[in-house]
Amino acid sequence: METETLELTSQVATSLSAWGLFLQADIIVKFVMIALVVASICSWAIIFDKISVLKIVKLKTKKFEERFWSGGSLDELFEFIGSKPTNPMAAIFTSAMKEWKKANITKNSKSAKGARIRGVSLQQRIEKAMQITLDREIDSLENKLGFLASTGSVSPFVGLFGTVWGIMNSFHSIGAMQNTSLAIVAPGIAEALFATALGLVAAIPAVVAYNKFSSDIDRYAKQLENFSGEFATIMSRQIDATTSEYAGE
Repeated sequence: METETLELTSQVATSLSAWGLFLQADIIVKFVMIALVVASICSWAIIFDKISVLKIVKLKTKKFEERFWSGGSLDELFEFIGSKPTNPMAAIFTSAMKEWKKANITKNSKSAKGARIRGVSLQQRIEKAMQITLDREIDSLENKLGFLASTGSVSPFVGLFGTVWGIMNSFHSIGAMQNTSLAIVAPGIAEALFATALGLVAAIPAVVAYNKFSSDIDRYAKQLENFSGEFATIMSRQIDATTSEYAGE
């Protein structure tokens, strides 16, 4: 009798391992566990990717700002960057400079009034181009954050569903065997709670990472907005100086 009890205890201990819980789980609970594990793996892949991307973007942005405010020629900086900016701030700068180059306000203007009208229109186009580029770059940085948000909000409920299903199976086993022994109840309850644990394991990192990345991107977006405003002011002065020059001729 004592030997049988030890063997039964050993079997229960083995079945309560993570792999054992998965193998003995109902097909529905297995599907829930697999889905949560996949969601967790994808979340961590996104987390590591965003950490790397944001770190590189901030570093390149800092280098661009240092060069931009160094007092050098904007035309030289534009030629240096070319058509492939390496960070969002450089992309905003490039979009504004392209509009400036396309406008081609020259001394061939027919009148000072015409130059002023083009100057106002150019200022609006520059600001619009910078805003569109800013929105596009922020959207790119926020890509896949929605998956983290969804994982963080949905995973606990998916795990809870697996828990409820597992507990239902446990009660069914109790009714079928008419035995409330721990050896009968423990595996089903354990697999049910394991599903909840997996849901939390998937959800907690996703929620923390989503909040952190959202905060970092919001601050970076504010930095880009400030740069856009400052650069728009610089371009406005340049446009005013150009149109004033035409007016004096």
